[in-house]
Amino acid sequence: MPDVFDSVYGQPKVREFLRRTVSTGRISHAYLFTGLAGSNKTQAAYAFAQAVMCERHGCGTCDDCGRIQRRKHPDVRYFAPAGASGYLVEQVRDIVADAELAPIRAKRKVYIIDRVDLLGVHAANAFLKTLEEPKPGVLMILLGRTRDSVLPTIVSRCQVVPFRQIPAHEAVGILVQNTGVATDKAAAAIQACGGSLSKATEFVRSPERMAYRRQVLEVLEGLRGADDLDVLKAAGDLVVGAKAPLDAVRAQQERELEENADFLAASTLRRIEARNKSAISMHTADYLAQLTSIIRSWLRDVLMVCDGMSNLAINADALAGIEAAAALTSPERVSVALRAVDEADAAMAYNVSLETCIDVLLFDIREALYETHSPHKA
Repeated sequence: MPDVFDSVYGQPKVREFLRRTVSTGRISHAYLFTGLAGSNKTQAAYAFAQAVMCERHGCGTCDDCGRIQRRKHPDVRYFAPAGASGYLVEQVRDIVADAELAPIRAKRKVYIIDRVDLLGVHAANAFLKTLEEPKPGVLMILLGRTRDSVLPTIVSRCQVVPFRQIPAHEAVGILVQNTGVATDKAAAAIQACGGSLSKATEFVRSPERMAYRRQVLEVLEGLRGADDLDVLKAAGDLVVGAKAPLDAVRAQQERELEENADFLAASTLRRIEARNKSAISMHTADYLAQLTSIIRSWLRDVLMVCDGMSNLAINADALAGIEAAAALTSPERVSVALRAVDEADAAMAYNVSLETCIDVLLFDIREALYETHSPHKA
């Protein structure tokens, strides 16, 4: 019979473990999900939260289930590192303080804390007591890349649940099976979403995101003939497109605040507003990661064609433009362009202006591929 854990694609052992945990009622206070990016840890965490919070263990139809599925439940909190290199001590202290507060709507609270491999010693020390003995009704689900990359003091206080790495070809097959999209579109979506099946599923089901991918590819194809003004305009358009989905997220947040404003205390509303701001930051990071992932996948396809392996190109629907770019460049130049993408990711992680990052990135790619002078290096 279908259940909430069916959405944890590519992880049969994890699905069965979580089902057994919920059905027996033997739910620990803290779990550490370990696995590389794209292994579906976040989706599993939300599915687990839904099964725990719902009186029918994840019915999918009640208010709690609906809010968790939309990532809008006030008692299911998601956190990611606020600092450029990891969690800040102040951020962890805020989590600890929040965990002491009563739930807003439900009988329990669930904290999903991502990238705990970026939790340093000082930040971890502020968290250990809460992790070991949280307030009754509080469930901590920690997500990390590998067990060894997480501090032993954190690991020892959690039940560790390992996630397997899902091979790219298997991820594509799962996406095709669950969405009905063509194989080439599934492969492109997996690349755009950093290997994440849950995000790729949302991506292929969104005409707007698929159209944005096409826009990014067309900008890249046009760089070889673009002048400086063309590049600046294209960068501006990409920034607008990257931010466009955030308008819908903000509108939904505002509607939910209006619906709840009459019966929630002012202090609770402030907490929800703070969470909404955090959610916007998370969505922004996701969309920016998609932008640079699409750019990176196009450059890798150019590299494949340069090396005579066009059959390995992911963006098959853009092959003509990829081949045209490959005819005018070399593997060495493409490698320089790929490093520019990595530098842009690092700059955005340090909160450098998005507009500036994309401007510089497009100029760097144009210069690297075609040896066209970039104005920011004058």
